[in-house]
Amino acid sequence: MEETKAMTVRLNAQQAEDLEAIAGVEGSPVSEEIRQAIATHIDAKKKDKEFQARLRESLERNSAILDRLAK
Repeated sequence: MEETKAMTVRLNAQQAEDLEAIAGVEGSPVSEEIRQAIATHIDAKKKDKEFQARLRESLERNSAILDRLAK
């Protein structure tokens, strides 16, 4: 079984109502709707060239810092 991690998400009242309505219509738990939304968001970031460029810059910057700290 895939390992899971519990997290807390804070929504404003309108978002919570909308999410509960969507889950009710779909006949799925709110948590599943949240997981699907997050998966869609992650997939979009993986395809976003500007995000990928910022990610590479962050990796390079943090790698240099970690290398320096390891010495």
